[in-house]
Amino acid sequence: MNSRREFEIAFVGLKPGFHEFQYEVTDKFFEQYKEQEFRNSRALVKLTLEKNTGFMMLKFEVGGSVEVNCDRCGNQLPMELWDEFNVLVKLVENPEEMNANGDDPDVYYISKTESHLHLSDWIYEFVNLSIPLQRMCGEDEIGGPHCNKEVLEMLKKMNAGNNQSTNPIWKDLDKFKNL
Repeated sequence: MNSRREFEIAFVGLKPGFHEFQYEVTDKFFEQYKEQEFRNSRALVKLTLEKNTGFMMLKFEVGGSVEVNCDRCGNQLPMELWDEFNVLVKLVENPEEMNANGDDPDVYYISKTESHLHLSDWIYEFVNLSIPLQRMCGEDEIGGPHCNKEVLEMLKKMNAGNNQSTNPIWKDLDKFKNL
């Protein structure tokens, strides 16, 4: 099956009501996009499509995991994905004009003559948005199996050397500590 067609839904043939779809997203999916800041993706996307007359409500549930570089030590760190996204798709006569207005990013317009929903770009965006901005293990996990212990030791030494109380620049700021 063509990878682009795998992420399309022919909604014209669907009856009104709820329909569920599941997609497994691996690194192969992201090859069509630019290089990613993660690897070994095993994302699971569950889509609930509610078809109504004139519009469809899409609910994306993103789960699974990816590997990222730790912001603290630089080692590979597995990150769990979990997030939900809603998109309202409206069928209109002039979708280009309506999408150009872009008043609400959660509403997308398609032509009344359209027969397929193309999900690839939404899935790409939602998986990326599910990855936390701060990519570090928790405070209780520092020094664990995913940490680079040499880098952590260097950071400790650097922090010990940056003691603000020995620097005369900070002397006058000590007055405000206990206010």
